[in-house]
Amino acid sequence: MKPALIIVDMVNEFVKGRLRSPQAEKIIPVIAKLVSRARECRVPVIHVVDRHLPFDHEFRVWGSHSLAGTWDSEIIDELKPGRDEYVFPKRFYSGFRDTGLDLALRDLGIDTLFVTGIHTHICVLHTVADAFYYGYKVFLVADGVAAFSDRDHSYALEYMKNVYGAELIDSSKAIELICGRG
Repeated sequence: MKPALIIVDMVNEFVKGRLRSPQAEKIIPVIAKLVSRARECRVPVIHVVDRHLPFDHEFRVWGSHSLAGTWDSEIIDELKPGRDEYVFPKRFYSGFRDTGLDLALRDLGIDTLFVTGIHTHICVLHTVADAFYYGYKVFLVADGVAAFSDRDHSYALEYMKNVYGAELIDSSKAIELICGRG
């Protein structure tokens, strides 16, 4: 197993802004612990973040949000990337769509993803869907993701487990496994 930690959309817009998850604050320390563990083991830490252009068609659904170059699209201070971490801007739900993420993962020899972030039922779900299509093993850190509601969160977790074969684990199990031993 050659893992990477994927952090989806932990930007100001979704943690503190108009489209925030009510549970966002609770997952920050969980993700921070995973980042710390990944750094210890030299496991790549990868942020995929909404950074929209002013004409993106997604605004028809959500309104203008997370515009590139604004505070809204910046990664929250608590999870600012380190020097050796990667940031992939995205304009669509999936962290894979037109971002170069798959090629980078393949160049790094990655075959396993530990996925965290916001929103379980939207960007996390679509990122996991594409990870499945590209053949990655996915561990979804259930206490490291959040959605608009508990219903959205629960539905998406079960969907990713049943449809994409994502293995649902908690952060303590992720900390045990992320270094490739376990």
